[in-house]
Amino acid sequence: MKTIQYRNLCADEIHSGLFLAFVRHQEVTKCWRKENNQWILKDDPFIDDWTQKDYQNLLTHLKQIIKTNGFVYAAFYQNQLKGFVSVAANFFGGEQAYLDMTELHVSKDFRHHGIGSILFGAAKEWAKKNGAKKLYLSTHSAFETQNFYRKMGCVEAKFAHQEHIRAEPYDCQLECVL
Repeated sequence: MKTIQYRNLCADEIHSGLFLAFVRHQEVTKCWRKENNQWILKDDPFIDDWTQKDYQNLLTHLKQIIKTNGFVYAAFYQNQLKGFVSVAANFFGGEQAYLDMTELHVSKDFRHHGIGSILFGAAKEWAKKNGAKKLYLSTHSAFETQNFYRKMGCVEAKFAHQEHIRAEPYDCQLECVL
């Protein structure tokens, strides 16, 4: 059995070397698409992976989350990053009192071991302790990704975060009541 260690990350730990053993690779075959105001499952095969520019953007983003008092929590195996989650500290959505879970990723070689569930639970706990009523997620529309979030109790968001929709028009906008 693999022993995974979980902990908060600080800004000085977020550098390009952090991702040396992290495998983002995801082979997607089916995705959810909203057509005529209904969700349908469509064949849409592609491989999702990060470029060097994506990694650099992610590093900048995670550092900003920490700088603004947000939450970055990670899973390590033998001191190598195998999963992480982040939540921004700024509220939005009016009465909905959302906090934005901006990232949740598990390395391909460690998926299906419960790491995502633990990371998601930590994000929910942190958001609730910090006064949120709901966690907002703009999530990949891949069939497997959506199954994971539905199992975690997520439903379609009542509030649509337009910035997320403009950035990723095929993402599914979800929420989780805390």
